[in-house]
Amino acid sequence: MNRLVITIAVFSVYACSSANYPPLDVVKSVNISRYLGKWYEIARLPNSFQEDCYCATAEYKLIDSLTLSVRNECREDSISGETDYAEGEAFVVEGSNNAKLKVQFFWPFKGDYWIIELDETNYSYAVVGTPSRKYLWILAREPKMQKEMYDALIDRIAKKGFDVDNLIISDQLCFEGD
Repeated sequence: MNRLVITIAVFSVYACSSANYPPLDVVKSVNISRYLGKWYEIARLPNSFQEDCYCATAEYKLIDSLTLSVRNECREDSISGETDYAEGEAFVVEGSNNAKLKVQFFWPFKGDYWIIELDETNYSYAVVGTPSRKYLWILAREPKMQKEMYDALIDRIAKKGFDVDNLIISDQLCFEGD
């Protein structure tokens, strides 16, 4: 079993615990068919399972109306390192209008995957977080994001209680030529 799979299992356990935070609002609804496909990581909060992980992407495919397949990829140790990946499933949380998912990379552990920001017009960006505020990812359909959009997202994310000062900005050199 590779390192990424094992460490994502750890995320699944810790993502379920919440400190004393106010409820985390999610987007009104997510059109799953529009959410499918490849997303590039723009930034993330530090986490143990992505330590020394570069060029991270996530790809979602439909299994059925309530289940997605998930493939997370990154390069180990540098932008030219070996590709590591983890495959799992994401399950829509009933009553969430598809904005809350439970991800599972290692049975029986599931972690929260809440879509808290989304370009509802073009689905060009998404922000995913957990109620504990420990985990956060800024994702985009393209490997780069305009500074104005990034800054606006950072402002909204900070107001939701996330520690934006610790965000790791992903290295975009990985995706040249994509």
